[in-house]
Amino acid sequence: PKLTKTQSDLLQKAEMIKENAYSPYSNYKVGAALKAKNGKVYLGCNVENAAYGDTICAERSAICSAIADGCKPGDFETMAVSSNGKNFSPCGSCRQVLNEFGQDIDIVFEFGGEIHVNKLSELLPKR
Repeated sequence: PKLTKTQSDLLQKAEMIKENAYSPYSNYKVGAALKAKNGKVYLGCNVENAAYGDTICAERSAICSAIADGCKPGDFETMAVSSNGKNFSPCGSCRQVLNEFGQDIDIVFEFGGEIHVNKLSELLPKR
């Protein structure tokens, strides 16, 4: 699909911030850029840990930053996610956490060499 300027800008920010990821175990870098309805953009990257379950994904990192800044459920419109891997989309845990904050959030990501834009509700069906 043709991306809006906002979607394109967010994807560029996600691609940039993924370089800050701390991923010494998997070398799998992920960045996320989350736009709130008030226009603010929150960035996140994945941070791995030797205790793998303690790893935080980029999408949840961005959400945590937004919540720490005072955002609430319903405040978000678009999240773009970028990865150095192929066939990438937000994991189930990230989809569930995002769902807490709005089912109508547009999610922009690359999968199979193509850019996809889906409503969160399309990625987390039959909730």
